[in-house]
Amino acid sequence: MRTLVATVSFLLALAGTADAAAPTYRLKSFSSCKALVGYARDGALRTRGDVGVPGRVAAPPTVAIATPPLLAVPAPETAAAPTSDTAVSGVVPDFSSTNTQELDVDEPDLIKTDGRRIVAVTDATLRVLDAGGTVEGTLPLEGYDHRLLLRGDRVLAIASKRPSGPTAAPLAPAGPAMTVVTEIDVSGAPKVLRTLEVPGRFVDARQNGATARLVIDTPPQPIAAAGGESLKRAVARAGRARFLARTTLKSRISGRTFKRDLAPCTAITHPRRFSGLDVLAILTIDLDRGMYSLDRDGVMAGAQVVYGSDRSLYVASQRYVRALETQGRVPDEWRTEIHRFDIADPARTVYAATGTVPGFIIGNYALSEYKGDLRVASTTQPPWNGLPAPSESRVTVLRQDGARLKEIGAVGGIGQRERIYAVRFMGERGYVVTFAPPLGDPLFTLDLSDPTAPKVVGELQIPGYSAYLHPVGDGLLLGVGRENANVKAALYDVSNPAAPREIGQLQYPDSRSAVETEPHAFLFWPRTQLAVLPLRSWSPAQPFDGAVGLRVSAGGLAEAGRITHHGERDAAVQRSLVIGDTLYSLSWLGLARNATDTLAPIGYTAFSTGG
Repeated sequence: MRTLVATVSFLLALAGTADAAAPTYRLKSFSSCKALVGYARDGALRTRGDVGVPGRVAAPPTVAIATPPLLAVPAPETAAAPTSDTAVSGVVPDFSSTNTQELDVDEPDLIKTDGRRIVAVTDATLRVLDAGGTVEGTLPLEGYDHRLLLRGDRVLAIASKRPSGPTAAPLAPAGPAMTVVTEIDVSGAPKVLRTLEVPGRFVDARQNGATARLVIDTPPQPIAAAGGESLKRAVARAGRARFLARTTLKSRISGRTFKRDLAPCTAITHPRRFSGLDVLAILTIDLDRGMYSLDRDGVMAGAQVVYGSDRSLYVASQRYVRALETQGRVPDEWRTEIHRFDIADPARTVYAATGTVPGFIIGNYALSEYKGDLRVASTTQPPWNGLPAPSESRVTVLRQDGARLKEIGAVGGIGQRERIYAVRFMGERGYVVTFAPPLGDPLFTLDLSDPTAPKVVGELQIPGYSAYLHPVGDGLLLGVGRENANVKAALYDVSNPAAPREIGQLQYPDSRSAVETEPHAFLFWPRTQLAVLPLRSWSPAQPFDGAVGLRVSAGGLAEAGRITHHGERDAAVQRSLVIGDTLYSLSWLGLARNATDTLAPIGYTAFSTGG
C-alpha cells in the first residue's frame, strides 16, 4: 500500500491561480475512513453533489478492431502452410515490438508478439497464432476497446465494459464506465485465470519488466436531494460506498470472489486544495505472480496523460480551476501539473515530486526523461474565455529538488499563434511541430545539450503538418500527418539541426491514417528501412483500404508496396509487426503475411467473427 500511496498523487490537480513558484505539493493521506468521508462530504457540498471536475480524464485514442456493420462474415479461420521463413524453430527470430515511446517500457495495444507466437484481439476475441499464421486458440472476452500486455505465458487484457440492463445502448457505452482486467494463460489453449472489475475509466498503463501499472479514474456516485430534503441533508447521509468504489476479483483457479475497496482509506491521498472527488488509482501487478499480487493506492484528483521511463512514472493533469465552476475571476494562464513516481523498485511505486509547466500538453510524447531531467513541451493559451488568444509553445526542463520538480531551464516563443501538433525528444535534441490553419507546418529543431539553457536552433516551414514524428536513421526523421485532405508522409534531414530540410514526401489524396492519432499503428523496421502506415482513402480515382509500405533512404522516400486483406473494403489495417523476414498486418478480417523486402504476399489467415 505504500506503493502508490502517492501514486495517484499524480493528479494533484490543485486549485487556484497559476503560481510559477510552486508551493508545497505534498499530498496528504487520510488518517481513517471517517476522515475520507468527511473530506468527501465537504467537497460534495462545494460541487452541489456532482463529481466536481467533470471531463478532466481523457483516455488515449485507441480504435478497437470490430466487425463493421452490414458486412459479410469472412470464411472460417484458415491459413496457408507455414513457410520456412515463418515456421517456428528452436531459435527465436528478430521481431518488432509495439511501437512505444521508450525502449524497454511496454504499452498496452491490440497485438503483441514474443517472436514465437502472436496474440491479438479483434471482435472481443483473443486469438493466439503461431508465426506461420495458424490459430492455436481463441477466447471470447468481456467488454470492448481491448488492449493487451504480454509477459511470458501470461496476458493481461484490459477493456471497458457496458453496464448491464435496459439502459445499455447497443453500440455505445451507457452509464458509469467500468474497467475489466482479464488475466489469461496462453501456455496452451488460452484460458482465463482471474478477472478484475474496477468501476471507472481506464486511462493508460505501462509495463516495466514483470511489473504492470494501470491508471484508472473512478468517479463517485452523484448525490441528489430527494423527497423535499435539502442537499446538505442528502450529503450528510452519504457514506463511504458513495465516494469509494469497490473492485471485484474473481479467481478461476480457486473459484473464490474477493470484493475490496478500490484502496484502503489510509492509502488514499488528496491535494492540499480541493480538486474534485474522482479517486484516481494506480493498480500495480506483478505479471509473474498474477493479479492476486495486486497492490493499490489512490488520490482524490484526476489524470490525463501518463508517461513512463525505465525509472519513473509521470502523470500529468491540467490544474483544476475553481473559478470556472463559481463564475469567478479566472487566472491568465492554464498550467499543467506533473507528478513523478519512482519505480526503481519493481514491487513499489513511490511518489517523489511535483512540478508545473505553463499551458497544456498534447500527450505522452510531449514528455521525456533524460539523465534524470524531465523535458516538457507545452502550449500556452487561456482556453476558458472562448475567444481567440495569442498562444505560443515552449519546452521546459524540470529537475527534482526534494519534493519539487523545479524548472531549471526553458525556451519559449515557439510557433507564435499556433499550437503543438507533434513532439519527439531524442537524446540531446528535440523536434516540435506547430500548426494553425491555414498556415503551414513549422518544424522546430532544439538543442537540449545544456538542460539549463535549451534553445531553438532551426526551423523549417512547409505546407500542412506532421502529427507523428519517428527517427528512421542517422539524421533522418519521418513525419506522418496531413496536407489539406491528404495523408502526408515527409522525410526530413535533420543532420544539421540549424538547417533542417525536407528531402522527400508522399501524399495520398482524400485519406486518413490511424497513425495521425495513434502512434501504436506505426511500424518502422530498420533492417529493411521499411515504414508501414495503415491507410484508408475515399478518393474516387483510387479508393483504398489497407496499409502502405514506405522505403526510407538518405535519398528520399518511396512507396514499397501496398497490403490489402483479400481486397475487401472496410477491412482497415490497424496494426503491423515483423517476425524474422515476415511482415504481419492485422484487421478485423484476419492476419496477412507479406515479405519485408518486397511486400509480396506469403499467406493469409481469415478470422471468423466471434472467434
